[in-house]
Amino acid sequence: MGAMSEILHIVGGGMAGSEAAWQAASAGVRVIIHEMRPHVGTFAHKTGDLAEMVCSNSFRSDDDEQNAVGLLHWEMRAAGGLLMEMADRHKLPAGGALAVDREAFAAGVTERLRAHPLVEISGEEITELPREGHWIVATGPLTSGALAEAIRAETGTESLAFFDAIAPIVYADTIDMSVAWEQSRYDKGETEAEQKAYINCPMTRDEYEAFIDALLAADKAEFHEGETAGYFDGCLPIEVMAERGRETLRHGPMKPRGLTNAHKPDEKAHAVVQLRRDNALGTLYNIVGFQTKMKYGAQTEVFRMIPGLEQASFARLGGIHRNTFLNSPTLLDGEMRLKSRPNIRFAGQVTGVEGYVESAAMGLLAARLAVAEMRGEALPAVPSTTAMGALVTHITGGADAKTFQPMNVNFGLFPPVDGLKGGRRGRKDRYKAYTDRAKADWQAWLGAAARDAA
Repeated sequence: MGAMSEILHIVGGGMAGSEAAWQAASAGVRVIIHEMRPHVGTFAHKTGDLAEMVCSNSFRSDDDEQNAVGLLHWEMRAAGGLLMEMADRHKLPAGGALAVDREAFAAGVTERLRAHPLVEISGEEITELPREGHWIVATGPLTSGALAEAIRAETGTESLAFFDAIAPIVYADTIDMSVAWEQSRYDKGETEAEQKAYINCPMTRDEYEAFIDALLAADKAEFHEGETAGYFDGCLPIEVMAERGRETLRHGPMKPRGLTNAHKPDEKAHAVVQLRRDNALGTLYNIVGFQTKMKYGAQTEVFRMIPGLEQASFARLGGIHRNTFLNSPTLLDGEMRLKSRPNIRFAGQVTGVEGYVESAAMGLLAARLAVAEMRGEALPAVPSTTAMGALVTHITGGADAKTFQPMNVNFGLFPPVDGLKGGRRGRKDRYKAYTDRAKADWQAWLGAAARDAA
């Protein structure tokens, strides 16, 4: 199949933009990725690579039978997703999760897209919403100020915003392994490397209470005048969690369940801080769930109170940034097009999905919809019974526009399966039924889409 003469322009080379470019180019469409980095930087990005991971190196659970994000992994693999291919190629031991060497992953994505004959990468910053041509805006949570203002002017609404906080990264050789030990929760994983994918730092009750006191008293980053801190619950700073109650962290990222201290197997820790490998060399570990808005000096003081991290050196401290997203249920149609400018689709976190995988999935879908439109075809609606369909249904009308907030994929977005009992006891059978149905429906949709394109 020859390349189409028309061009699909993609603004943003993050997760959504990279996946969208791959899907379109694989379908024979010429693509230009407009990525302003590294010419115009952001607070969170460190390189000019495409698909750079800034908050975490985890794609979360890879369980495609009992977990909604694992199901989304499966659907993206079935659709020939580039990001899942690169994640699988550069994965690190992480128990039941899919974690990657972030630098190798981004370099791999960048190399594949640069090598594709139908993909061009432009370094210009797009500051306006174009009136002509086929466009996908996938600028993510760090949309540049000029483009964000253009979106606000077009939609006639104030962009909604919450704040994303980034977890710190520790040099592995500065962790005291006479105190800490390697173990995944409940020894999860099929290999020894997976069963020992996390480093665990135990706390007694007194150590935990002192840690909470220090956390609450620490200097925090100030907000600019007029900004309000509306946090996404899946990415709460640890100080905000602590402010909700002294036991909150112990029942959240610091829960001790499923872990046995290798040095003191008879002692049950009151709380445990986990660190997850951040690169293939195993030289860097990020502190799991420890997104923070503490000032840098306070971070080093507070985090060195953690047993095993008293002498820790940090490759990166935590940070905080504004995360902007559309009120998509009111602004986008069912094919992810801006209602007032149907030549423009939006994809990724800017649409109100949360997470690397969800962002990439919306890029995949936006590209397939754009390609079909460019060919004068109409794809069947994506079944809402699939993870992909559940997400796009949520952002394009399934959610209440008045209370719309960023959302990870979850089984609560799926239509119920008739005849299955609710509650925790029936959860395993119910989730398996959801994923079995989704896989069949997704394969059928991919087959129908392929027939329409033939």
